[in-house]
Amino acid sequence: MVALRLTRGAHPAVHLRRLLVAAASGGTSFLLLCSLGYALGHPGASPSALLLRLAWCVVPLAAAVWLAVAVARTDPATKPRPGLSAVGLGPARLMAISALTTALSTALGSMLALLVFLHLRGDLTGMPFDGAASSFLAADRPLPVPAALTLLAVLPATASAAVALSRRPREPHRPYHARRYGRFGAYSRTVVRETFGAYGRFGAHLRTAERPAPAGAGTAEGSRPVPQSARNLVTTSAPAGADHQPAGGGTDLHSSTDAAHDTPGARTAADGAPDTPAGPPRPATAANPTAALPWGITLLAAGLATEAYATRTSDAATLLMPSGLHAGPAAVLLGWLLTAVGLALAGPGLTHLTGRLLQAARPGALRLLAGRVLMAEAGRIGRPLGVVCAVASAAFAVTVLRDPGSPALGPLTTLGASVVAGCTVGTLLTAAVEARQDRADTIAALLRLGAPATMLRSAAALRAAALLAVFGPLTLLVAELAALPLTR
Repeated sequence: MVALRLTRGAHPAVHLRRLLVAAASGGTSFLLLCSLGYALGHPGASPSALLLRLAWCVVPLAAAVWLAVAVARTDPATKPRPGLSAVGLGPARLMAISALTTALSTALGSMLALLVFLHLRGDLTGMPFDGAASSFLAADRPLPVPAALTLLAVLPATASAAVALSRRPREPHRPYHARRYGRFGAYSRTVVRETFGAYGRFGAHLRTAERPAPAGAGTAEGSRPVPQSARNLVTTSAPAGADHQPAGGGTDLHSSTDAAHDTPGARTAADGAPDTPAGPPRPATAANPTAALPWGITLLAAGLATEAYATRTSDAATLLMPSGLHAGPAAVLLGWLLTAVGLALAGPGLTHLTGRLLQAARPGALRLLAGRVLMAEAGRIGRPLGVVCAVASAAFAVTVLRDPGSPALGPLTTLGASVVAGCTVGTLLTAAVEARQDRADTIAALLRLGAPATMLRSAAALRAAALLAVFGPLTLLVAELAALPLTR
């Protein structure tokens, strides 16, 4: 019920993103049902051919799940806010609501796909389009309901599990502190360490002798002196070598020892490690976006090398490509997969380096702002950008590999390509929306300081142009190198 109310009261932009998830779910579920219809209509086909046809549906399935995770991450209704735990909406409950909302969106798309599939088969209102779809939907055979429901439940279950895994509550990272021992060997995590025998010192906890304030403190005339027990509760910043003189003019050994142990330098020397002041925990250090860049380049080179080597073997297994594309060795698919993973891993590092290049050679305010934003958001938008680059290179390679006299792409191939392209572009736009939401406070502060809104829009346009200048030629280069082995 809470998930339904949050879904109804969401912003129209949130509803639009959920409809995109439902559309991607519908297209993927329809492809799965069509693979079932092909298996029903071709009972004599080999199991390997049927499994290969079903395996081609894994790519749009993965793209739809990735889009669902990105949309769930930007949903403002399921983000933790102060006070929600008091009403029973803790992190675990919000994770369950996010997974349930994703399940509702994907289930809606699966049900629409089932209705369209039954309508094209003629099971609802007769055969449409003069029976043009009966060849690959097995309209003359009964539909096995358990198999159809199993295929329809694949995407909602996978997307919900992925959302729950990505939104699971995580324990905050706590820095390691060495265990200290208090008096009589008891465990203690106090900052100030006591000297040996301080607890049993005569009158240590009953002493209320009044001591004058340090030089320069400036007490008011007639004011009450502060007892030593109350003064010990206040952290002082006196230097380690400061001397505290008692009222009688002599040196108080206990006072100088306590003062020495109250100073930060003395505590550091006694404990062997600097003390951390009490306060809110520091935010976790963001991962370096360029850390995976060498791995991405390595996988990209390995994928291209695998494609080139696979075409030289004559006894390799042949992979049947859809819609009249060149048939090639099965290792070519492994090379394409390695290439796509390499681009996804190299995307954050390339985005970070693009931001650095924008700030090179005495940058102005515009280039500095655009470069800093790219560097800060490289981990968030770099990976979707690398996947979009991989999909665009694959689409360009398909246009190169097509035979001139081959027929146009079939309806199922067009649907699958549209689902993959739409999901990857939608994930990139959703990541950009998430980055803008996180920068909302910074943008508001810049506007309050007098920064013109045109400069912010110009910085956004400059970032887009810089990314296009870096990833555009890379996409064309990878597409040419990926298609070159199959065109010879």
